[in-house]
Amino acid sequence: MHQRHLPASPNWYCSRCSDINGKGVLGFGAKNTIYLLNVTAASPAVTGELSGHTERVSGFAFCCHDGQEHICASTSDDKTVKIWDSEQKILLKEHNVHQSTISAVHWSPVQKLLLVTGDEKGIVVCYWFSSNDTQSFFPEPRTIFCLSCSPHEENYIAVGYKDGMIVVIDISKKGEVIHRLRGHDDEIHALAWCPQPREEPLYGRSEDNADGGNGATEGAEVGCYLASGSRDQTMRIWSTARGKGVMTLKLPFLKRRGVGVDPALKERLWLTVHWPKRRPSQIVSSCFGGEMVMWDLMKSGKQKWSLLGSSPEGQNHSRIVFNMSSFCSGDRELLLSTSMDREIKCWDLASLECCWTLPTLGGFVYCLSFSPVGTGCLALGVGDSMIRVWNTLSIQNQYDIKTFWQGIKSKVTALAWHPVKEGSLAFGTDDGKVGVYEVYSNKPPQISSTYHRRTVYSLSWGPPVPPMSFGGSGDKPSYSLYSCAGEGVIFQHDPWKLSGEASNIDKLIRDTNSIKHKIPPHTDLSWKPDGSILAIGNEDGSIEVLKAPMLKLLCTVQQHHKIINSLCWHHEHSSQNELQYLLASGSNNATVYVHDLRSAIETPSESPVLVTEPFRTLSGHTNKITGLAWSPHHDGRLVTACYDGTSQVWDVLKEQPVCNYRGHSGRLLCVQWSAVHPDLVWTGGDDFTLQEWAVSKQEHITPPKSKKRVEIEKKRGPQKKSKKKKKAPGKGGIKPEENELPLGEEMKGAAGSGAEEGQSDNDEEEEKENADGPSVTGWSRESSVDTRGTETIQNGEKFIHAVKREVKEEKKREKSDLSLKKRKPRSILPLSTSMDHRPKEELQQDCLTLAAVRHSHGQSRACVPGSGDHIQLGLFTDRDALYRMFQEEEESHMEAGHYDSMVYLRLWKGDLIGAINLAVEKGELTDHLLSLAPMAGYQVWARTVEAYVKQLCHHEQFLKAASHLVSIHKLYEAINLLKSHQLYREAIALARARLQPEDPVLKDLYMSWAAVLEKDGHYATAAKCYFAADSSFDAAKIVAKKGDVMSLKTAANLAWISGESELAHSLSLRCAKDLMLSQDWTAAQEVLRTQDSLLGHRLIFCVNEILTHRLADTDVVTWTVASSHTWSKSCEENFLSTVHKVWQSEFGVAAADLVKVKTLHQQLRAIENPPATTSVPMKQLLFHISLDVTLCALSQLLGEWPSTLEELLQGLTRGSEAGHFTLMTEMCQLLLPQGLETVALYKQKLDTSDERSVAISQSVEAFVCYQLMYKKWWNYSETSALTNNTISNGHHLTENSHNEDEAECKGEAQSDGTFSEGVWKVLLSEPHANLQATQRAIAEIQRRVTSLIQQHSQCKETRVSPEALSTSKSETSEEPGGSSSGNGSESLATLTAQVAEHHKVLSAIPELIRKYPFPDVMECCIVFLHMEKHFTLFPQHICAEATTLLHKYGTTETLCKAWQRLTH
Repeated sequence: MHQRHLPASPNWYCSRCSDINGKGVLGFGAKNTIYLLNVTAASPAVTGELSGHTERVSGFAFCCHDGQEHICASTSDDKTVKIWDSEQKILLKEHNVHQSTISAVHWSPVQKLLLVTGDEKGIVVCYWFSSNDTQSFFPEPRTIFCLSCSPHEENYIAVGYKDGMIVVIDISKKGEVIHRLRGHDDEIHALAWCPQPREEPLYGRSEDNADGGNGATEGAEVGCYLASGSRDQTMRIWSTARGKGVMTLKLPFLKRRGVGVDPALKERLWLTVHWPKRRPSQIVSSCFGGEMVMWDLMKSGKQKWSLLGSSPEGQNHSRIVFNMSSFCSGDRELLLSTSMDREIKCWDLASLECCWTLPTLGGFVYCLSFSPVGTGCLALGVGDSMIRVWNTLSIQNQYDIKTFWQGIKSKVTALAWHPVKEGSLAFGTDDGKVGVYEVYSNKPPQISSTYHRRTVYSLSWGPPVPPMSFGGSGDKPSYSLYSCAGEGVIFQHDPWKLSGEASNIDKLIRDTNSIKHKIPPHTDLSWKPDGSILAIGNEDGSIEVLKAPMLKLLCTVQQHHKIINSLCWHHEHSSQNELQYLLASGSNNATVYVHDLRSAIETPSESPVLVTEPFRTLSGHTNKITGLAWSPHHDGRLVTACYDGTSQVWDVLKEQPVCNYRGHSGRLLCVQWSAVHPDLVWTGGDDFTLQEWAVSKQEHITPPKSKKRVEIEKKRGPQKKSKKKKKAPGKGGIKPEENELPLGEEMKGAAGSGAEEGQSDNDEEEEKENADGPSVTGWSRESSVDTRGTETIQNGEKFIHAVKREVKEEKKREKSDLSLKKRKPRSILPLSTSMDHRPKEELQQDCLTLAAVRHSHGQSRACVPGSGDHIQLGLFTDRDALYRMFQEEEESHMEAGHYDSMVYLRLWKGDLIGAINLAVEKGELTDHLLSLAPMAGYQVWARTVEAYVKQLCHHEQFLKAASHLVSIHKLYEAINLLKSHQLYREAIALARARLQPEDPVLKDLYMSWAAVLEKDGHYATAAKCYFAADSSFDAAKIVAKKGDVMSLKTAANLAWISGESELAHSLSLRCAKDLMLSQDWTAAQEVLRTQDSLLGHRLIFCVNEILTHRLADTDVVTWTVASSHTWSKSCEENFLSTVHKVWQSEFGVAAADLVKVKTLHQQLRAIENPPATTSVPMKQLLFHISLDVTLCALSQLLGEWPSTLEELLQGLTRGSEAGHFTLMTEMCQLLLPQGLETVALYKQKLDTSDERSVAISQSVEAFVCYQLMYKKWWNYSETSALTNNTISNGHHLTENSHNEDEAECKGEAQSDGTFSEGVWKVLLSEPHANLQATQRAIAEIQRRVTSLIQQHSQCKETRVSPEALSTSKSETSEEPGGSSSGNGSESLATLTAQVAEHHKVLSAIPELIRKYPFPDVMECCIVFLHMEKHFTLFPQHICAEATTLLHKYGTTETLCKAWQRLTH
């Protein structure tokens, strides 16, 4: 399905998360999915994925038995073990015997279909796939890190533990431990058995001193060597025959590029080992920092190792390696490795050189951008904080990718190549950073000193605007960098001086266009390729089109009513010049709109134009649109990316879907059309993948229904509910929801896939925390959390709830005790009081001691009253003794935590300041203490109040805290306190009561509260806030945000009352259109009546209502009308006369007031009325026709007859353009009730010398004759078989439309009346036949060019012979629709020359012939000849002329077949 594919990164810190089978299929776990690759020495190819786990995949292994290589197993943090068929990509079986997280897995190489797994609790589970039996063992109460089944003894399994212990167990003896191998003192990361069954002698230092010698193992007949790799930086070789180590290999400290080993690398070590099948004396292991070494166990001397990838090209991994596996490809043994650097490498074990590298992705693919200068250079912005630049045209390496991470440190959410400077790439990040990379240098990026407050969603290079555009040409850059971010602001950065402050373009927009109201937050921007026009998308769904350099507002597009996510201008190098004015837009609703802004740009009006009708509407997606891209190779070909998980290609001009790509397993975030290949498209999404796919190879045409979304959610797995948090204020919409986006609700990855998105290169702690694997975020634009972290929080919540329950139970017990006996209050002097409860003898001794002290007039040596054992005597002697007693009592209270008692003691001593300071320090201030504070002075009181305020805020008593601030005249601080804790209502009440009405704080409060209310959906209250802040414009817009009829009507009235006439105009019109769609004509006119400026639209709605009633009895109008006016039901035959009478009586519009009529005509001519297509809904089509008829009626009142007839022609032909013959017939009957006689009356009023008038009248006559021709045919048809043979040449009528309208048209056909020859000669216009034939020929050549390109692509891919391609060409020329003159030798140059010749013919045809529509002349000729053959209705010379025209211009295969079918 896809061409090239960058998959998600393999999961980290797993002992066996990747494996390869004998057929060269590599599988690895990434997030909660297993990816499958076909591996050769030349290149890899992603072939599919296995989805089903709900959490991170922790292990993966293939079955290695012959005939069973396609069977594989995976383990996951969801505690399940799944067995898969990798060829069919289906789940075969699964079990969930484990109760703890599974940490190890291996297929037995000897015992057929035995799968062994181990978990963190130490349980080993054996699962026999064929019988579905399981058996569990518990050899050691330790955490298992890895395990490996012996390739020689079917019952032996080696298990490595977290604490460094290795055991070998025998599963045939109920898991009995055969050997305990001690020597490592840290985690065992990998175990590997020697592929050779006997223990041959090895060189090296012996571990057994008693044996001496060189460490050779005697008894080579039994046992097998086992290799282990540990975090203690050593690798050991063990003899399982003797149960002892025979060799220890210490990792070498390798220096890279002349730099010593980073001490942190030694700590961040993962030592995996692999014993290749064909190399019993050689072991491959990982090393510090990503190096891999080959150990030769038979080699003597100190250095037993050789470095893989030792060439200067830097082939090594740059970070630690986690997994290795090998297979034999012919005579070559290839090794595959996965690493923290997110690369999969293939190595040739003979040469130790890297064959190829496959980069992988550790985050959402947020953005794509093809360089306009470096052909085929594609930049990717990824959520793992890295930019990748891919040379997609590289011949030697199809994955030639450079990675950039310096200076980024956050998700890369936006990219833009400089239009002319090669290698200059601008980027924006999730934390608001904007910078520029020079990708062909090794320098770090330049970072703009101006940061956005939220995620950067789009970047664009464009011409400088003020203030940067001021100055001479040498003093300013030719291009500025524009960035738009989540807070709704667009900054202009100077690329020459990024350290300078960027400018906000909103100020220029306000000044140029004299805008006083609040500008809606911006969400996207797009410069027209020529740099003359800037389009800005807003949060409210509007699009502003501004002219550079002063950013004069030309028009506002109000089609979307949700946040704009993507804007894209059509390229300028199309064959039709007018296509460059097409602007495509996508938003949070699923519809894509394309607007033709040619008139607004080329002939701008004095005031901005409001555009409410799209040029084309592309419907089919079922979720928010996140990306758009025009094909640079076609005219009007658009590709879209959507949250529904698919990408759709559209033919915009035909308003038809071309194909739909469904290769992603998640939501799509970005799309780009290949800059080189016209058939290739690139898409990226939140499934961590980038995919290249061919348009011509897709089996689906349209997007899937919403069921696809359910499937995606199933793949993503169930989300664990976490505790709800307050929403952070963000961009409303893909982009705000993704806090998200889009691109708010941050895009969530698969459940249980680990932390959010990838680890930082510099942060070791982050890597440790993300040990579960790659992490993720997400527009759209939403932040997911580490699964383990979630569990910890949940466990924490449970613990807190348990504590709360215990506290509640204690309180209940306390209450029950109180009910039995009332508790005494706690003593303030507990130490001295307790001394009075001693035995009688000691109390009497106190009396003696006190008497001695008092009569000795001082302290005796044996007694110090108030301290120690005589503390109780402090109450009965002097003040010094009392103070000593107080001091000891305070210390006692301090230990017990009774700070209130301490405060009272200090107060009694008269130490008020000390008491207050103590209460402040311990957070025990009370209202009583605060009331005493003024006794110590104003400063003390003020400080005490401030401290009490902090204490109250800590206890969330914000209202009380604010009141105390008011008491010390800190009014603004009190208001800010309430505001900062979302107490806007109270803050406004306080500010209104105490501040001046013009104080800016008051307005800021209203605006801030309005923003919060708007975010929460409380639009009415938000509107009140805007009114209070004198922002009526924003009040009206916020009320309209809900989009229902009542809200729009209210908003329009609010805008009108507030004097915002333009806004009132647009809202009223929008409301009226919604009412029109529901056919509530009375309410629609009521809404429009409130605005005098909408009189022209009232006339359109009037015509539309009358037209709907006139067509109610036909097949055109099939719906019921909700309400209507009495004047719309007039049965007067002349339609235009009825319209004029109603206008005069109801709207005061008559020919007498020419100035008024002319003004209305000019207003309505400015309304964009797009051409009709077959997909336009009937109600919308009738509205467009009503506009044409309204203009026609106004021109009639003005006496401008050429315009009258031209607008009448447009109204007539819309039905034909939309493929609705009945509608065209009915409009002919209404507008020209007497047919050709009515046309003749119009012609009498025209100036015959005016070529335009003649051309218009000829086209009108032709369409009248066209429908008369069919009526005559059907009237004379005697059998239904004949009538079913109507023709369809793809221009005007389809076979279905003829059949559909046949019966009705038969009934309306005139009786046997005949027509003059002139009637039929009108249809046989040779100039029009020449024009139509030329257009058909150009279309046919374009079809053949497309076919030729596709054949060339297939030839290139499959490498077919030139003879086969020639045969294919000749076959293509004989296909239906091909040119009868086509031959196998045509080339692209020949076809191009033919197109040029046809364009010369086209340019020679008079413009008036090309401008006005005309029925298909060839179609009319065939119908004439058919009718002449069966009914003999026409003179011979008419038939002869028709035959001549057919021979001359009807040479296409389709026309020839139709001619033969109907006339032979």
